[in-house]
Amino acid sequence: MNAEYLLEVDDITCRYGRDRAVDGLSFRARPGSLTCLLGPSGCGKTTALRAIAGFQDLEKGEIRIESLCVSRPGYLLPPERRQVGMVFQDHALFPHLKVTDNVAAGLRHQHENLRRQTVSSLLERMGLSALGERFPHELSGGQQQRVALARALAPRPRLLLMDEPFSNLDLDLRERLGVEVHDLLKEHGITAVMVTHDQYDAFVLGDEVGIMSQGNILQWDTPYNVYHEPTSRFVADFIGNGVFVRGTRTGDRTVNTELGDIEGTLDRPALTSAVVHVLIRPDDVLPDPDGPISARVSRKAFKGADIMYTLTLPSGTTLLSLFPSHDNFAVGDHVRVRLNVDHLVVFATENTVAESMTSSPD
Repeated sequence: MNAEYLLEVDDITCRYGRDRAVDGLSFRARPGSLTCLLGPSGCGKTTALRAIAGFQDLEKGEIRIESLCVSRPGYLLPPERRQVGMVFQDHALFPHLKVTDNVAAGLRHQHENLRRQTVSSLLERMGLSALGERFPHELSGGQQQRVALARALAPRPRLLLMDEPFSNLDLDLRERLGVEVHDLLKEHGITAVMVTHDQYDAFVLGDEVGIMSQGNILQWDTPYNVYHEPTSRFVADFIGNGVFVRGTRTGDRTVNTELGDIEGTLDRPALTSAVVHVLIRPDDVLPDPDGPISARVSRKAFKGADIMYTLTLPSGTTLLSLFPSHDNFAVGDHVRVRLNVDHLVVFATENTVAESMTSSPD
């Protein structure tokens, strides 16, 4: 057995009628790793998850779990024989069973005392201890989602598949539960694959993230690198709230923009285009009363500790910037800012190939 990877998805293609929902998808997950497929609706991520679970035929390619082929064209190992846990977006709870019995559904072969202990521990971690005697229809959508998570985790599957597991939760709960689930999976060494359209969920849970578009992965990397070093214009557009500023390369390390010269060090092959677009994210634009850049507040969005400002330059170019919320400016006010671009990402204007530039030390 190849112990290096628990899950291997090798060049798989899946169709719905004439449409290819997944097209040549490949990735691997090591034992105990948490991986996420992140992308917009319709990119094929849920189809890929269903294929791994055994609910979707393959037109091409192969899926292996612990080196055992579980799917290939013309062959599908039944889902119940894959030792895979699944959290569906629609929860799929047993309506006639109480919460405790739903969670215990996969623990029939455990001794009764151990089964009760497992269920009690999971309900406590999910904040459901007081709801064990309720039926699913007596719970909110968020509570049902937590029960579904607890039920999938209870048997400690060798592989856990999650389809938008936090989608029905409010922001505070999804943040807390995301961290709890991450810690729980790591604690028990459970390998997990999650699909989501929400980058926050992917970044909280995933050791590695695959950005999907049109049935394939455009970038497979750590959350940090996906955010700071996107390898395509699509990834840069999809991740974060960046804007693109036109510039001209004036040297091997410098791009001149209306915001001034931005200097960095290329760590990939040099761009051949002189005219480029520079990715500027909100955390690159810092408030500074003595800053060299003057802008007008054209929009604001209160986010608690921070306020997201849309800033318009005299040229009409807009930037986004996060200010501490005690800096409360009104729409129409003029503010001064400066750039602090630790990770400078430059795109050639004629294509979508990105070159990542990391700023030189001061």
